[in-house]
Amino acid sequence: MTDLKYEARLAVLADWAEAAAARGHMVPAREDLEAVSLAKSAAAAEANQAAVEPWIPTITWLLKQAAFGVTSPHLQLPTELSVPLGFAEAAEEIPEEAVVPAAPLTDAVAAAVAAPTVDVTLVDVSTGVKTDENPAEITVVAKIKPAAAAAKGPKWEAEAHADVKAAVKKFAKPLQDLLTRDANEGDTRLLITDMLCEGLGYDKFRDLTTEYMVKQDFADYGVRIDKQLVAFIEVKRVSQKLNERHLRQVQMYAVNEGVEWMILTNGQVWRAYHLTGGLPVIVNLAFEVDLLGPESLEEKAEKMFFLHREALKRRRIDELWKHRAATAPDALLDIILSDSVLDTIRKEVKRNTGIATTVQDISDVIRNEIVDRKLLTK
Repeated sequence: MTDLKYEARLAVLADWAEAAAARGHMVPAREDLEAVSLAKSAAAAEANQAAVEPWIPTITWLLKQAAFGVTSPHLQLPTELSVPLGFAEAAEEIPEEAVVPAAPLTDAVAAAVAAPTVDVTLVDVSTGVKTDENPAEITVVAKIKPAAAAAKGPKWEAEAHADVKAAVKKFAKPLQDLLTRDANEGDTRLLITDMLCEGLGYDKFRDLTTEYMVKQDFADYGVRIDKQLVAFIEVKRVSQKLNERHLRQVQMYAVNEGVEWMILTNGQVWRAYHLTGGLPVIVNLAFEVDLLGPESLEEKAEKMFFLHREALKRRRIDELWKHRAATAPDALLDIILSDSVLDTIRKEVKRNTGIATTVQDISDVIRNEIVDRKLLTK
């Protein structure tokens, strides 16, 4: 079985060796690079140490990059690692037959996720006494530390993520206290107002309208961004389980005002729904997060980020609900029960078993014996 990590390490070293050889440096042979890749270390016993030792800091740095999943790290090689230790002096001591340019790899394994590089600082190099019995021993001391991660995304996004993460952490205990004493809806709403303003970037006077009137009824919050009504928030007491009746309540507000987004919360659990107008209207759950649940702080903050004022303003949440809608059980069931998919299944049944069946027979089995009946709306 192919070892993809080994191939990735070998690809990184081979690409570097080819580039170094093109600049006139002597580099370890292909079999030495294979031994180093297999051992995950420049100190591989099977490798020709006379060829490898001048490049120990470089190879160590490259292997670290390969472990992080960085592709073509030799293109980012620090200046001090682009030449062998001792440069000309070390190169002269290596027999020419011991080193050859490494052949490039074809179809090199690309890493799935790029990661930050590392900084390598050469601290000290010492050379032992060379005798006929013992080759010169080179000791390298290097300082290796992760490099500062490159900034990803716009500044507002980083700031919003930081605000949300801090708020999720800060309000965990107050939320738990409210739950412990079974606080009423009014107290729950006070805490939610603080979360909206401190953690999600809303201005209580500019962006939030409490008791927003909708046809003789009142929504707990109307959310405005740049003077445009974009969402309703319906709040229930912290100990109350959110249910379909609560959703229908906030859905009525959204339909009457032509608003796309609905947020239902009891402070602990937050659910964001998208409403698509029409007959009938379509409501999709974009996400749900339990701020006192088992998910990590980062996972909770990542979801709540989509409710941050700046994220909602830029409609970052739209792609989230589109994906959720496209992969919802009833949407996938429609695809499974489409004529093209059923016909493909029919052909596969015939190919595997030799039994001829019909699209209708397969549809009946899927509907009646496989699929949860609650999904069958047709």
